[in-house]
Amino acid sequence: VEQCFNLLRDGGECGIVIPSGIYTDLGTKQLREMLFEQTQVTGLFCLENRRTIFEGVDSRFKIVVLTFEKGSTTIDFPSAFMRLDVQELLGFPNDDSLKINVELVRKLSPDSLSVMEFKNLGDIRIAEKMLQFPLLGENIEGKWNLRLTAEFHMTNDSDLFKQEPGNGRLPLYEGKMIHQFNHKWGQPKYWLDDTEANGQLLAARLKKITKLLKDVNLDIKVNPKSIKLNYDSYRLAFRDVARNTDERTMIMTVLHPQVFCPHTMSLENVYEDLIIKNSLSLNNTSINFSERLFVCAVCNSLIIDYMIRQQVTAHLSFFFVYNLPVPRLTTGEKYFSDIVQRAAKLICTAPEFDELAAEVGLNSHKEGVTDETERAKLRAELDGIIAHLYGLTEAEFAHILTTFPIVPETVKQAALAAYNNEN
Repeated sequence: VEQCFNLLRDGGECGIVIPSGIYTDLGTKQLREMLFEQTQVTGLFCLENRRTIFEGVDSRFKIVVLTFEKGSTTIDFPSAFMRLDVQELLGFPNDDSLKINVELVRKLSPDSLSVMEFKNLGDIRIAEKMLQFPLLGENIEGKWNLRLTAEFHMTNDSDLFKQEPGNGRLPLYEGKMIHQFNHKWGQPKYWLDDTEANGQLLAARLKKITKLLKDVNLDIKVNPKSIKLNYDSYRLAFRDVARNTDERTMIMTVLHPQVFCPHTMSLENVYEDLIIKNSLSLNNTSINFSERLFVCAVCNSLIIDYMIRQQVTAHLSFFFVYNLPVPRLTTGEKYFSDIVQRAAKLICTAPEFDELAAEVGLNSHKEGVTDETERAKLRAELDGIIAHLYGLTEAEFAHILTTFPIVPETVKQAALAAYNNEN
């Protein structure tokens, strides 16, 4: 794309067939900035390969026909997404083509300029309504804030992985071992020696602290024993591998302490080290147990999944999650307790969650819900409540439900019924 741009004179036009990463991936942000600021994008037409337009290419692969004219700027551009028939290109763009405003793109994805796969004006109106809430990556003073991290790498750290459990070994939780509100979706294949893994994580943390001190010219000795590591705490976790063609895209839960994770599991960074008034402050936490459950429930909702499915292709990178509009509710605010209590019953289903259960008002994991029918009811209620939290109308929520073709109709109807009951 950049080479084509360089070869064009002002007023020159380009049409190019490229992968869909041109409008989604963080690595192509500068190209999008160039297209928006130095060209008029005259068309963005995305085809899915389900009808084998390109032989030997995965059916889920998405191909884009991008057209632009050099020497102008883009205010809005015509678009079409997830199309199946290449013949539609003959009539694109036309007066009915959906136009996406670049200013909306900047509001939705300020750090990446990723373009959401809007299908119609209703999608755009819903996005604008959800943008009344701050993006998850925005640091807001006086509110809880979420930071993400990764722990071990499946390839680079493979020498640490043992294939058998043993004394002093802790399980490695891969992304495929969890599901929404469920930490027991799969069994571990690998274990790590606690002392060995702890040492590696501690060394990495000390290295960051050293750099932090160096940047502000502070000479402070740090006692390694005073440092708390993330795996000693409950923490949010979600799958890195996530496609918008799957039944659900965002798969998040809360992990209990004393488990490690590879890069296929993205994690909440529980403890943060800060320089405050020329002094080092270790192990700062910005989010409490209840708020952690709230985030998990909102991110697992059909509403947030609907938003993220319009951006993700194969991996749920940090920047996608940071760009999600999520209300910063806390104790005492409307809907907060209703959401937290339901999430607690879905997550706290084993003894290792007793401490978390007690912190949020349950006596123990025995008050957690394991019956599948009851769990489905709780999840439907969460979706209904969260739809109200975002101020969605019944028609808007019903539209969102239609964008999940693989989700069973009974699940969608239960969510809509819960929404109406909440009225």
